[in-house]
Amino acid sequence: MNVLTGIYLPEAGRIKIWGEPVQLRSPKDAIERGIGMVHQEFKLVQTHTVTENIVLGLGSGLARVGEEEARDKVAELSERYGLAVDPAAYIWQLSIGEQQRVEILKSLYRGARILLLDEPTAVLTPQEAEDLFTTLRSMREQGHSIVFISHKLDEVMAISDRVTVLRGGKNVGTLMVRDTNPQALSNLMVGREIKFETFPKPEKRGAAVLEVKGVSALNDRGLPGLTGLSFEVAAGEILGFAGVAGNGQEELAQVITGLRGVTAGSLIVDGRDMTHAKAREFILNGVSYVPADRHGVAVVGDMSLTNNSVLRRYREKKFARGPFLDFSVAADYAKRLIEEYNILTPSPETAVRSLSGGNLQKAILAREMTTRHKLLVVMSATRGLDVGATEFVRQTLNEHRHEGAAIVLISEDLEELRSLSDRIAVLFHGEIMGIVDAATAEIESLGLMMAGAKQAEVTG
Repeated sequence: MNVLTGIYLPEAGRIKIWGEPVQLRSPKDAIERGIGMVHQEFKLVQTHTVTENIVLGLGSGLARVGEEEARDKVAELSERYGLAVDPAAYIWQLSIGEQQRVEILKSLYRGARILLLDEPTAVLTPQEAEDLFTTLRSMREQGHSIVFISHKLDEVMAISDRVTVLRGGKNVGTLMVRDTNPQALSNLMVGREIKFETFPKPEKRGAAVLEVKGVSALNDRGLPGLTGLSFEVAAGEILGFAGVAGNGQEELAQVITGLRGVTAGSLIVDGRDMTHAKAREFILNGVSYVPADRHGVAVVGDMSLTNNSVLRRYREKKFARGPFLDFSVAADYAKRLIEEYNILTPSPETAVRSLSGGNLQKAILAREMTTRHKLLVVMSATRGLDVGATEFVRQTLNEHRHEGAAIVLISEDLEELRSLSDRIAVLFHGEIMGIVDAATAEIESLGLMMAGAKQAEVTG
């Protein structure tokens, strides 16, 4: 996709658009050819507004793009496609999910005739995803070409005419959707048979590890991000949090890991009051955290995999030689994580910024899961991972649950939440709409709560 958008130059082969051979030497070339791409790793300028990012690169010569007109058009597209985002907000103020919406709007604004979408439904409710599918089908009927990239095989089956499976950079099969099924596709993706598991849940809940009582907090704009949240997570339990991205998930994860202060309420972790504790105190009290923003928060990109693997533990005697890091011990530790978590990297000394999204996620999970913890907070655990890596991560989370860890799993993947969680809480505008038993939770009901309906309204 980077080749098709002029970011990478091909070393061999040729590209034709509408039958004409083309050379795409820059993103501007691709835009002029009517290609729009929503990347998994966003291409946004953090210090610019939503509208400025969307119109960036448009216009002719020194001619300015009318800002007010552009903002109105962005707002209209946002409403039409159900992609709620403030046109005047700065990118750095937005959650990961909201930033993906900006990328979608950017392509729609430019009127792309060839639309490349990399997992665009991660930020949508099921109902909104279906609305997007309706829009994509309409675009197809009007002559648009759409490439839809997703690890969610039900989406692939629902929206595609043909499906191509890539493995190791090679095309291992192109099939008509009507002639295949999710099991066959997953086997092609991984190169072996994948078994879709229903994870067994513990029969009894343990003692409460995390107690959240009436917690409120502000977001980065100084506005209410969380309002009156109350819930508990027990030892040996996975409590899933569903919701459209930007509805308080980031703030929730930061509050219960000490990265964001509260304005009201209390936090108890393993019997200890942590309401106003700092992040390091949470770590020392057995809290591990896998954030959604891998590059920006979870790792130091220019540092090696070895150094990143001990970011939480370098103070421990095991890894220290006086005031310095014992590099040989750290390297051995990193090699063990690489082997256990099947992290594909040239060496432990490779800078983590050069790892693929999937391998970077496995490196972060390996670091957090192998650190002794009572509470594990995980955001978007399998976002961007292939079927095989997803299977591994879900099995590992299930194992940690059965070993007695309390897990908060925040995800936009409702099937993942239903498969792994014991209970599912739904967030909307920083409030909990309801907490339901995962075994009986229905996609439609969860979707309605994600759109703002209270549990009592949904269940009658």
